[in-house]
Amino acid sequence: MRKDKLKIVTIGGGSSYTPELIEGYIKRKNELPIKEIWLVDIEEGREKLNIVGELAKRMVAKEGLDWEVHLTLDRREALKDADFVSTQFRVGLLDARIKDERIPLSHGIIGQETNGAGGMFKAFRTVPVILDIIKDMKELCPNAWLVNFTNPSGMITEAAIKYGGFKKTVGLCNVPIRYIKLCCEVLNEKEENLFFKFAGLNHFHWHRVWDKEGKERTKEVIEKLYHPEKAVEVTGMANIKDLKFNYEQIEDLGILPCSYHRYYYITNDMLEEEIKSFHKNETRAEVVKRTEAELFELYKDPNLNYKPEQLTKRGGTYYSDAACELISSIYNDKRTSMVVSTKNNGAIKDLPYDSIVEISSIITSNGPQPINWGKFDPAPRGMVQIMKAMEETTIKAAVTGNYGTALHAFTINPIVPSGNIAKTLLDEMLVAHKDYLPQFKEKIEKIEK
Repeated sequence: MRKDKLKIVTIGGGSSYTPELIEGYIKRKNELPIKEIWLVDIEEGREKLNIVGELAKRMVAKEGLDWEVHLTLDRREALKDADFVSTQFRVGLLDARIKDERIPLSHGIIGQETNGAGGMFKAFRTVPVILDIIKDMKELCPNAWLVNFTNPSGMITEAAIKYGGFKKTVGLCNVPIRYIKLCCEVLNEKEENLFFKFAGLNHFHWHRVWDKEGKERTKEVIEKLYHPEKAVEVTGMANIKDLKFNYEQIEDLGILPCSYHRYYYITNDMLEEEIKSFHKNETRAEVVKRTEAELFELYKDPNLNYKPEQLTKRGGTYYSDAACELISSIYNDKRTSMVVSTKNNGAIKDLPYDSIVEISSIITSNGPQPINWGKFDPAPRGMVQIMKAMEETTIKAAVTGNYGTALHAFTINPIVPSGNIAKTLLDEMLVAHKDYLPQFKEKIEKIEK
């Protein structure tokens, strides 16, 4: 039975994305009977929580809504009897992300938040925390839905479901939303006139598109985006260098890659660009840290009572609005089509039935129902199977703290060189992040001797 008064909790409430989350709830004020919104953070995030929390209160007050907005450092207090819990936290804050990017680059290896060594270390730090949150949820709000957009979203969602045993977990990402908007732009069509199917893994998916007449338009989009002579000018993602794919390869692929595929299809080109940024102290993490500082200065304005446009400069814009739509679709059984990380259930024939995949799904009151994709052709099939194995191995290492498993994850990852350089990089990053890796404590102590 649906509750007529909702308690919604956001862990990582001091995030710069929170105003977009509040805006999303306000847009859906007639769909969601919200009574309480709890924004939760940790002691290190107290200042940001207070700043963004006061902005959230002003936004709610501007709309004349009677929602209670609570700010707290007490996670258990917030979780008690919650209906929906969203997670948008970053273990180690942006300084940890800077290490994830700069340390690999210092060895001439891709340094990126969710890909390569950086992405695996973000998982190492984050998986134990999500499992701890789930432990509290099982006790305090066992019937709640967990909406995760903490990166690496697919791996964190898989850890929550497989190791945490919290089946009512759904992962979200903003990248599919960007590609839906991009396809609409290049085809000059409204979103409601197109149908999309996405399949793969978080930050490693492909998609196809059809129009209302049932005509597939995928090849046309490939031409407009990647043909060296026919491509149109479009705005790329803020957080990924918009280098050109090899057109012949994408034409042969026959389906549309996501931006993150550049790290695998044109690795050296991306690395060269990242090295340039590294030497100028302009890695993406360093740029984001400066952007975030500017945002919080704006948020401090006691007259600001709306989401500022500058927030779109952050790479994760649209995340929060997607979370609000997901919550509304579950609560109202809207049957909305969304791209989420959820249990495969046979939708992608090339991956295990119980694996967590990122796939177009119909969102019901019983959660996502994935839309059948079928089989990939050999080239994408081989890539996605390797990446799935890497994800599973990374999660296992994050849970167990087993050094050999972590080294194996590094070895599987296509953009991390194997052998001594992998071991050297792994050891250096373990020591650099030791404050957030209690599961690796014994091994780190041995490395430091």
